Amino acid sequence: MRTATILFTLTALLIAVALVAAGIGPYPIPPQTVVEALWQRLVGGDIQSTIDTVLFNIRLPRIVAAGFVGAALAAAGAAYQSLFRNPLVSPDILGVSTGAGFGAVVGILLGFPVAMIQFLGFAGGLATVAIVVTLARALRSSGDVLVLVLAGIVVGALAGAAISLVKVLADPYDQLPAITFWLLGSLSGIKAHDVAATVPVVLIGLGPLILLRWRIGVLSLGDDEARALGVEVGRLRAIVIAAATLVTASVVAISGVIGWVGLMVPHMARLLIGPRFDRLLPAAILLGAAFMIGVDTLARSAARIEIPLGVLTAIIGGPVFVWLLAHNQRRLLP
Repeated sequence: MRTATILFTLTALLIAVALVAAGIGPYPIPPQTVVEALWQRLVGGDIQSTIDTVLFNIRLPRIVAAGFVGAALAAAGAAYQSLFRNPLVSPDILGVSTGAGFGAVVGILLGFPVAMIQFLGFAGGLATVAIVVTLARALRSSGDVLVLVLAGIVVGALAGAAISLVKVLADPYDQLPAITFWLLGSLSGIKAHDVAATVPVVLIGLGPLILLRWRIGVLSLGDDEARALGVEVGRLRAIVIAAATLVTASVVAISGVIGWVGLMVPHMARLLIGPRFDRLLPAAILLGAAFMIGVDTLARSAARIEIPLGVLTAIIGGPVFVWLLAHNQRRLLP
């Protein structure tokens, strides 16, 4: 199947999933009514007040947020897997997720408002990667990918231990449930202003990945081959790490820690469109957005209480990833 056809199909899938998700909930809205409401909002027409409130104040901000969370995690996962030439790499390889989690749980422990908690989560993710890069440079191995990854594992483990310490110190009746629920991932508290603050940051991070997709694809051939083709390996690697960290930290700050998306979705996209990064990146973005919207819709509608997103992505992602490894090992290699 041609690349354009696959990308068009994934775009249609994303739109269809978003329309269906907008109609599912305690107040069902048929897809044609959703389309009519969107058109009326676009042309400034009248919309029934209940539909206007449910659709534009509650569901659409959450759907947009879920789409950007899935797209960002999938894009970061695809970039890291190509950069490190390792199919088991995910966006939290450098400790971004655990660092963001530590910043957020500190904010919850100190009783800060939601906006400050999100900011601390964002700052924690970026600070963790800065520490990892500084540590790798201190070891005089900033160009060694293995040392960088090992430094990420060490700092991530320390951040995980710090999270456990905060949970021990937290109030077991008030703060501890909030910390646990945040760490499991949720979009239940998303508001329109949260989306407005996060989307520009995600787009800023995705920009370099999209503009440099050809050069990033060359990195998957190996450092020596990339240099022979005129690519500045060290500089490009730093840009990719900074961009992928930015998009990961920005979405983790509003959604909590959601695993498996950045690991599984790039593999699914690779099966559809092949390993070339310039083709893989848009496919992973579209597929990640559709997947996350579908999972979030399931999380808020499958039971009487909302299921944490991290639980659902693990339940879905584990078996799917094992199936991918069992049946498509050769095609999974970046």
